[in-house]
Amino acid sequence: MQHEHIDVLIVEDENELAQLHAELIGKHPRLRLVGIASSLAEAQTLLSSLQPQLVLLDNYLPDGKGITLISNPLLVHANCSVIFITAASDMDTCSLAIRNGAFDYILKPVSWKRLSQSLERFVQFAEQQRVWKIVDQQNVDSLYQLQAKNYRQDNGSKGIEENTLALVQTLFNDQAAHCFSVDEVVNETGLSKTTTRRYLEHCVDAGFLSVEMLYGKIGHPRRMYRRSAE
Repeated sequence: MQHEHIDVLIVEDENELAQLHAELIGKHPRLRLVGIASSLAEAQTLLSSLQPQLVLLDNYLPDGKGITLISNPLLVHANCSVIFITAASDMDTCSLAIRNGAFDYILKPVSWKRLSQSLERFVQFAEQQRVWKIVDQQNVDSLYQLQAKNYRQDNGSKGIEENTLALVQTLFNDQAAHCFSVDEVVNETGLSKTTTRRYLEHCVDAGFLSVEMLYGKIGHPRRMYRRSAE
């Protein structure tokens, strides 16, 4: 049976991070990226015109805070859910997001695996709402469990090829003190940018690498990768 796509809007002013999110959405057969907004004003415009079912929402935007969108009538009346992805670690912001029904709340630097699991749970959540027209207590409990599920501590190795992983890890072992950008790893290994990002994020989730944000004078911060301390 053909399933309808779930339209997703990304609200994120860090271009590199927005592209990472876009890649994850592109890999899921049920999700469809309909737009990327880099400001609060642009987000409001795209919410109105695109009417997505899910928003990946950053908090710190050039023209205001993403948390203000969460109680916006555009979201409330459009039956649109929010996965909040932010550096905001204060309890007030987190509590406000939860009170306003955010599906999930993920702190930066973002774990690739953590966001993948959240997107998969949302797809299941949306599908069960579509199938169940009338609910009993068991159905309701199942929906709540999807929204607050314990994360599987798997090794996240699906799609990870041993020789390619060894190539990436050798680079970082040989230059343990160096902080690499994605482009530097691409140049050193000859891998594609998409493949490089996937392996780097796998290494972060496995604890082999750590992420640092490089803030330059111009443009958005870049994700830099370094060998984790033993």
